[in-house]
Amino acid sequence: MATESTTPTVTAASAPTALSPSAAAVTIISLAAGFVMSIVDTTVINIAGPEIQARLGVTLSGLTWVVDGYTLAFAALLLLAGSLAGRFGAKSVYLRGIALFVVASALCGAAPSSGVLIAGRLLQGMGAALCMPSSLALLTNSFPDPKQRARMVGVWASIISGAAALGPVLGGVLVGTIGWRSIFLLNIPIGIVGFVLSRRHIAAIPPRVFKPALLGHGLSIVWLAALCFAVIEGPVYGWSSAPILVAVAVAVLGAVLFVVEERTAAAPVLPRELLRKPRVNATNGISFLLNFGLFGVIFMFGLFIQKARGAGPLMAGLQMLPLWGLFVVGNILFTKITSKAGTRWPMVAGLGVAGVVSLGLATISADTPYWVLAVLIGIDSLCIGVTVPAMTASLMEAAGQEYASAAGSTLNATRQVGTLLGVAVVGAVLNVAGDWYTAASVTFVVAACCYLASTLLAWASTRPQRTDR
Repeated sequence: MATESTTPTVTAASAPTALSPSAAAVTIISLAAGFVMSIVDTTVINIAGPEIQARLGVTLSGLTWVVDGYTLAFAALLLLAGSLAGRFGAKSVYLRGIALFVVASALCGAAPSSGVLIAGRLLQGMGAALCMPSSLALLTNSFPDPKQRARMVGVWASIISGAAALGPVLGGVLVGTIGWRSIFLLNIPIGIVGFVLSRRHIAAIPPRVFKPALLGHGLSIVWLAALCFAVIEGPVYGWSSAPILVAVAVAVLGAVLFVVEERTAAAPVLPRELLRKPRVNATNGISFLLNFGLFGVIFMFGLFIQKARGAGPLMAGLQMLPLWGLFVVGNILFTKITSKAGTRWPMVAGLGVAGVVSLGLATISADTPYWVLAVLIGIDSLCIGVTVPAMTASLMEAAGQEYASAAGSTLNATRQVGTLLGVAVVGAVLNVAGDWYTAASVTFVVAACCYLASTLLAWASTRPQRTDR
């Protein structure tokens, strides 16, 4: 059965020869540019939210669209982008993704209204979706020597994680000194450098001839967009209003048709053999719940510390450092403990502790000092930082080498859908909550439920199988 994998195979003819340090550095910079832009824009927008609301007169539901419009396009197009990279060549798709992201960033930076800003964010999400699978394929292809490839993947991941951690601080500095538009305009020079270097120095991967599952991809976009609209606009229109009921009906119908198409199509979006693996399905469920809880908290917290606690943009960025900084530390910690502990117990323990700590955070009040929030959120972030690579490694182990690329694409898409709906649900909570502390408490309870449900799922799905006697 045909699949839509984009990971190239290094043959004996392309003998594994390590790149020189200078060539390796240029390659890493070229292929990290697209990812850095997309990751920074995911984290920095939460700091700029209050000023965007004030300067453009954006409602809370409108601000939710500014955040979720990006994630919606990213999530809906991610698997299709992997197909396009295989069909038309990863380099070509990657360059187009960077170009689209740069143009969209310029549109966001010059946006005169919330509508134009949301449109720009949708285009940014499309560009990010084109960049992600293509950059991974090009990275693998650019380093044929396995040892050097492993090191470079580590360097590449560190750059991405560092950009995510520094995003809120950088955003605070930019918003506080230049204004919210600067967070988007910063992407332009980064994107231009990445585009020029990639065009000159990154080798192309020959495209493959196959027919992408366009109907399946189209249906996934329809039901995701309809569901996102219903959740975000429900508090605005009213949950029983005609637009919301129609959106829910479209979401349900689209999801049903997607499942039917996947079961009957000759070349489905997701390989059927992959979805028959219980551990793969369980891990995708964990990834959905994890991102649902985590990014709902991130969206709320960036607004909370400015609107409820009175922090300015720079101070807000600094106060979000425990959230992102210890996440990176958790990633590093996992590499130290995995050889002794494997993947099961770091994932189960990380999720469990994060769930319990989130329940503690739900008791937040006006009397809670910041250092208490910082410690608890830091512990949460550290545990999630350990969990994410453990979850990814567990999925790759369950999928096997044959389906590794498809499994990775599915995991990323599932995480983005979790992010999309988590932000949308928390946006709805913020719309109906009586005050910011109530909203924060509800958000932390939602996150705790997600983490604890993931703990049970991780514990059950990774139990050693007994053999029949």
